[in-house]
Amino acid sequence: RLLSVPRPGETPEHIGGTTLFGDNVEDEWFIVYLVREITREFPGLAARIDDNDGEFLLIEAADFLPKWLNPENSENRVFFYKGELHIIPLSETPEQGCDLSAPCPTIPQALALLSARSEEFLAAEPIRAAVNKRIDGYPEKIQASLHRARCFLPAGIVAVLRQRPSLVAAAVQAFYLRDPGDLRACRRPFRTFPAEQRVMALVTFTRCLYAQLAQQKFVPDRRSGYTLPAPSDPQYRAYELGIKLAHGFEILCSKSSKVAPDAKRNVLSGPLWERFLRSLKEKDYFKGEMEGSAKYLELLHMAEDHFQQSVAVPESSVEVSPGDEILALLQTTSIDLKEFEREAACLPPEDDDSWLDITPDALDQMLKEARNESLPSTNEEEQKYDLETVAESMKAFVSKVSSHEGAEMPWSSDESHVTFDVDSFTKALDRILGADSEELDSDDLDEEEEFDFSDGDDEDLDAGNQRQDQKVSPEELVGSLRSYMNEMDRELAQTNVGKSFTTKKRGASSVEAATSESAGPDSGAEDAELAPVDVDMNLVANLLESYSAQAGLAGPTSNILQSMGVYLPENTDHTGSS
Repeated sequence: RLLSVPRPGETPEHIGGTTLFGDNVEDEWFIVYLVREITREFPGLAARIDDNDGEFLLIEAADFLPKWLNPENSENRVFFYKGELHIIPLSETPEQGCDLSAPCPTIPQALALLSARSEEFLAAEPIRAAVNKRIDGYPEKIQASLHRARCFLPAGIVAVLRQRPSLVAAAVQAFYLRDPGDLRACRRPFRTFPAEQRVMALVTFTRCLYAQLAQQKFVPDRRSGYTLPAPSDPQYRAYELGIKLAHGFEILCSKSSKVAPDAKRNVLSGPLWERFLRSLKEKDYFKGEMEGSAKYLELLHMAEDHFQQSVAVPESSVEVSPGDEILALLQTTSIDLKEFEREAACLPPEDDDSWLDITPDALDQMLKEARNESLPSTNEEEQKYDLETVAESMKAFVSKVSSHEGAEMPWSSDESHVTFDVDSFTKALDRILGADSEELDSDDLDEEEEFDFSDGDDEDLDAGNQRQDQKVSPEELVGSLRSYMNEMDRELAQTNVGKSFTTKKRGASSVEAATSESAGPDSGAEDAELAPVDVDMNLVANLLESYSAQAGLAGPTSNILQSMGVYLPENTDHTGSS
């Protein structure tokens, strides 16, 4: 329900509302559809919508957002205007240019920009397409999200649902979110909906509500008067759904305020006032004053007076709890048990609930369709698992930009390969290490003192001292680093770490092999130690080992590779097979 909201701070007076959509995200996107259509029907209106995640419209189009747009600077920039999504760019904030730390525009500033130059702020086509894809098909899609099921219910609930079908949502939520305190009212014969007078009825749920009700296992307390038939009974599902729904309605009525529906209510104790007060706090209406202080109470009384005069709605439309509403309907609605029984004899068939069961393949297909990815072929002959592609994809992923906010995926295989500029690299090393070979830090000097150098090392050191005044070129510096790396490779090759890597095979001729054998075993060992590591083979082997350890479940290897369009086959190898 949309209500008139007063002018808190700089925000102009407007209409707004809050909806608790729970687990059913489709309800949220239906609201987005309604907001878009309202702005299309009334071109002078601008609307913004967010949820507990923030600007969820931007989250939906995250793959297509400009680099500058992030959660910190997106407030008051995203609007529906004239039926289209608009994004006010960063450069349009006053006197800030393209500064990423620029403050978000205020609501009056954003509205002024939209009314003056809305064509310039129209969101890019991929962003609008991503949002429109989620709301395409409405309002026709509403019917596809409903599910009709038979329930064996108390006659009072059937009568209430005929008057207010939407109360089924409150009852399902009361049962779904029940706690031990709620069930205290259900450990005795039900006061409001006893089990004696029950009839079969066809109840309409949303698919989300039906899944919440059907998927929970529940056994009623015997003291409640409700019992379940044998699971083999054809009516078992109808009895089970009816018992769960009856418990939800009884829980709601047990939480009733126990006052007559026509009693005068205090408008400052309802949910509408609570939302209004929360909105004032978010807009810094109390200016940091401590709660309970004189200034705080003065501002609070001013807000209460304004709320009672401008916001409070007539008594007939004050929000009431579902329990109060159910009790009021029971007092004013006649219950004709015989009429209900006659209708139960000719109920239409209920809907098939096979949609509750989703196979892993169907789930994978849904995820791929959500990411707009083409599905891999199911024919094994057509599937080509190129291990080189796996290695190259992982290298491309590693080479992408990464930061504390995450890593960029190499979405397109047509992107240019990463280039390596030797001159830039050597210059960077020159700036880091220094151009003079004698510029050693204190750690290097300490390490030299800790080692016992041999006579040969002393001679090398003396020779190095003779060249102190000579300038070391970047090329020589890189060569020196390579020699250090080669020496480290020789040492690591003799350890378990070195032996764990797969090395490249060298195609040696028979003459070379004979020469190697005549040189002695040590020479052969040294050649093996210095054989270059096969980076691609080690990468693929580790990836396959990690993928196999996932045992068919989701994991880091499959997630990263699938995001780049690489799909590995299932591991069909058996333990002990060659």
